[in-house]
Amino acid sequence: MPGPADPNATPAPAERRSGEKRASPGATGARRLLLDELGERLEQLRLLGADDAATDRILAEMGGEGRVEHDMVRELAATRPLAHPERVVEAHGVAMRALEVLARNGSRPPSSLPRLGPLRPVAEFLVQTVIRYIVRQHQARVVDAVRDLYARRLGWMPTGDPLRLALVRARLDVERSTLAYKKNPGGIPTFLVGGAAVSTLAQGSRGVVSAAVGSGAGQMVAVAATFILLAAVSWVILQGAAVARRRIRLTMDRPLDALWETVGWAGRPPRDNAKAFAVVAIVLTVLGWLLLPLFVFLLFAVF
Repeated sequence: MPGPADPNATPAPAERRSGEKRASPGATGARRLLLDELGERLEQLRLLGADDAATDRILAEMGGEGRVEHDMVRELAATRPLAHPERVVEAHGVAMRALEVLARNGSRPPSSLPRLGPLRPVAEFLVQTVIRYIVRQHQARVVDAVRDLYARRLGWMPTGDPLRLALVRARLDVERSTLAYKKNPGGIPTFLVGGAAVSTLAQGSRGVVSAAVGSGAGQMVAVAATFILLAAVSWVILQGAAVARRRIRLTMDRPLDALWETVGWAGRPPRDNAKAFAVVAIVLTVLGWLLLPLFVFLLFAVF
């Protein structure tokens, strides 16, 4: 028959484990992890939704304010790897088909150009070269962006997610097709945008300076030649940029937006450089219309 329990005796292992379990809630409640605080803040952001004022207040408490920080925290508060998992595979197929169509047809000659007589073949070649450069540069940027998006999203997708295998296959398919979409865009547009513009200005300046000390007819010829060169370069760039932007908008913009929407919390998809080319063309036009006449006027005043 067992004797009375000794109150000073060491508890058995089972008793120790039972005692630890009973004390565990108190111990856990006494120690608050940073992960718990972060989870509560992100949960608050998820519940606030479109309440920008309350979101900005929480951002200020977290040490970040502004549009960029606002977007960063909203993306950080995402509760699942894919916004619309049931439509991602479909959106991927549409985007890759659009990329193929753009790669096949985007660099073709312009459909219509003004009547330029014997200069039309040369103008068509130069405009097509600008189109090819913008389109191929954009398709290379798109395939890199899609591949990187899938790779980054897989980094935090749970291993048991049923769509993980489909996303892995999509990323592998994009990687296999990368070389097909990253062709050499060519160097002529770079020459047109950079070297030709600088060379034209330099040649025109030398011509104007030489003409300024010569006859009046020579002055007019030098100014007219420089102006025509600038106008021609500007026209070629503007035509090529406009055609490239129209073709990219027709094929790629909406499919890329749809893919980024279904993946979710990924910022904005890549855009082409047609606008940058147009800005360069406008700058050249301004140089032709404003700076050259001003330069000639100053030379006349000096000489």
